[in-house]
Amino acid sequence: MTIYIGNLSFQAEQEDLVDLFSQYGEVKKASLPLDRETGRKRGFAFVEMSQDADEQKAIDDLQDVEWMGRMIRVNKATPREGSRGGGGGGGRGGYGDNGGNRW
Repeated sequence: MTIYIGNLSFQAEQEDLVDLFSQYGEVKKASLPLDRETGRKRGFAFVEMSQDADEQKAIDDLQDVEWMGRMIRVNKATPREGSRGGGGGGGRGGYGDNGGNRW
């Protein structure tokens, strides 16, 4: 299981996350995704711990807690729906039928 941390301070670093979550058990991985265009943090992170019970305890204890000046949201990460750029229904292609002749 992976933990999602939202509403994260932009000052938070990977080491800060490891310090916070290691209070609950061994942290296997912590990541702060960056914006592709700007290279800046996106305001959320993911933490993976060794034991599911430790992850659940961290989620229960840290949900809606103020950390680094922000009220963080902590919950189980859910897989993305579908694949990247997977289209979302069609628009109208071609000329459409919006009023007859143009001439």
